[in-house]
Amino acid sequence: MDQLVFAAEVFLNGLMTGVMYALVALGFVLIFKASGVFNYAQGVLALFAALTLVGIQQGQVPFAHLINAMLGTHISSFGWTVPALLAILLTAGVMVLLAFLIEKLVLQHLVGQEPIILFMATIGLAYFLEGLGDVMWGADIKTLDVGLPQGISDGIEAVTGEWFGYGFFIDRLDIWATIIAALLVAALVAFSQYTKQGRAMRAVADDHQAALSVGISLRFIWVMVWSIAGFVALVAGIMWGTKSGVQFSLSLIALKALPVLMLGGFTSIPGAIIGGLIIGVGEKLFEFLIGPMVGGATENWFAYVLALLFLVFRPQGLFGERIIERV
Repeated sequence: MDQLVFAAEVFLNGLMTGVMYALVALGFVLIFKASGVFNYAQGVLALFAALTLVGIQQGQVPFAHLINAMLGTHISSFGWTVPALLAILLTAGVMVLLAFLIEKLVLQHLVGQEPIILFMATIGLAYFLEGLGDVMWGADIKTLDVGLPQGISDGIEAVTGEWFGYGFFIDRLDIWATIIAALLVAALVAFSQYTKQGRAMRAVADDHQAALSVGISLRFIWVMVWSIAGFVALVAGIMWGTKSGVQFSLSLIALKALPVLMLGGFTSIPGAIIGGLIIGVGEKLFEFLIGPMVGGATENWFAYVLALLFLVFRPQGLFGERIIERV
């Protein structure tokens, strides 16, 4: 009985972790649906958004290290702090501006190019943004606090204690992440399926030149999609940054999004959520049940083995579209 209760707790924690993975995967799906290319920079977007949010919130001077090195000054902050909500809104504005610059300076010159060219462009963009974030805000580990509840949920611990005789330890931050992610996914699905801009986004993904020929503004669609992906990255950066601190390893969360996308499909928003939940629950339960038999640390490789199996037997994922090309 105790093992079942512990397994139930592990299952719930896996669901919460899966939602965090899915938040990152959503940004990949949005860019892929609009351009047909895997956006290598999505993890770095989450890092850059989190760094910018902390910098704005704490009143840091952008490029302070560079200014001090060049001018011999010792400035570091403006001497004020910004409320969390206002800082989030300002950071969202920065991500929209970044989307506009990406379209203007990069994507505009790559219309009609092969997907591999666009993919290589996102690799270069990722390293550029990582360096830019370092120069703008510094490389030290930062604490992010936007007022989200943290710590063990006393309510869930009390209720499960009455039901099972053992209180589940569920982080309140994970609960809020689940709620926010669910609302975000519902909004994105509705936008993609039922709005004119959402249909235009899917048309651009199918064929850039054909979309242009029927009057769809490729520039507007790309700015819009990168803005939305930037906002998703901001939300993911807030959740992960609040949980583990804002540090440059935050960009590596993109690696965990890869198995999620392979399971759910690169073109499916609901698939990103389902894939994230499967990975989150699967790796936690596998570690709990099988980990002790094989020496532990199975969370590091379980997701990739599962993704490899999907690539062999169902390469388009659970919800992805099968692509047939006639030659």
